[in-house]
Amino acid sequence: MRWQGGRRGGGVEDRRGMGAGGAVGGGLGVMVLAVIGYLIFGIPPETTTAVATQFGAAAQQEGEKGTPEDQAGLFVDVVGANINDVWAQALVGYQPPRVVLYEGGTGTQCGFGQAAMGPFYCPPDRTVYLDLSFWQQLEQLGGSSGEFARAYVIAHEFGHHVQTLTGLSEEVRQAQARAGSQAEANRYSVALELQADCFAGVWAANAARVSDGQVAMTAGDLDAGLKTAAAIGDDRLTQGRASPESFTHGSSEERAAWLKRGYDSGDPSVCDTFAAR
Repeated sequence: MRWQGGRRGGGVEDRRGMGAGGAVGGGLGVMVLAVIGYLIFGIPPETTTAVATQFGAAAQQEGEKGTPEDQAGLFVDVVGANINDVWAQALVGYQPPRVVLYEGGTGTQCGFGQAAMGPFYCPPDRTVYLDLSFWQQLEQLGGSSGEFARAYVIAHEFGHHVQTLTGLSEEVRQAQARAGSQAEANRYSVALELQADCFAGVWAANAARVSDGQVAMTAGDLDAGLKTAAAIGDDRLTQGRASPESFTHGSSEERAAWLKRGYDSGDPSVCDTFAAR
């Protein structure tokens, strides 16, 4: 993947090296983060809630803001800036999310964020949280070690920000509250996640155009992204032990298919995963 000549956004908040900060916004915020942990990595909600409660009295951290000097942090800044440039053209009134890098754990308005939960987006504070040790975890799960695989994960989280800006995330939350069964609620969750995969593909298709070729995919990148999307499908993560009715992110086949659909089209209008289900 080509990216080092891309525009630097300069808006990354770097909390790495600060240690685990305290949680803020308890109550509903803690529960939101507990659900995130459970849906992504099967962390029991009571575990997340206990940790959040333990750190709840501590102050919210605030790291240095700008462009990180290290290669890994610079990559996040440049890729994030490029994703923002794509969405600024595709979505009227688009406002970039905040991006926070951290290690181990950090306070968020969704509760206490832990690295074990993987990258996540917190709607209340409109922030993408990244512990970069996840890249190694991603490889262990069977994902690619390539840079585009990492960029796909970042773009997926930015996709959730787009869903928040358009009001779709809130509509899904309300629909899940009205759902007659957990299986029905899960179907909404899967559609939301698959749409974020599709949005990541839309970004990849437009990355070179908005950057005059400074951020662009190279040979093998799409295959690496598809491999990674498949590696984090619910069926793969649960080693086939979970039924489709319990899926919250989609199967390996679905995740790869929607990423490719977004990439092949480059148009977010093809990403109506709700109609497809």
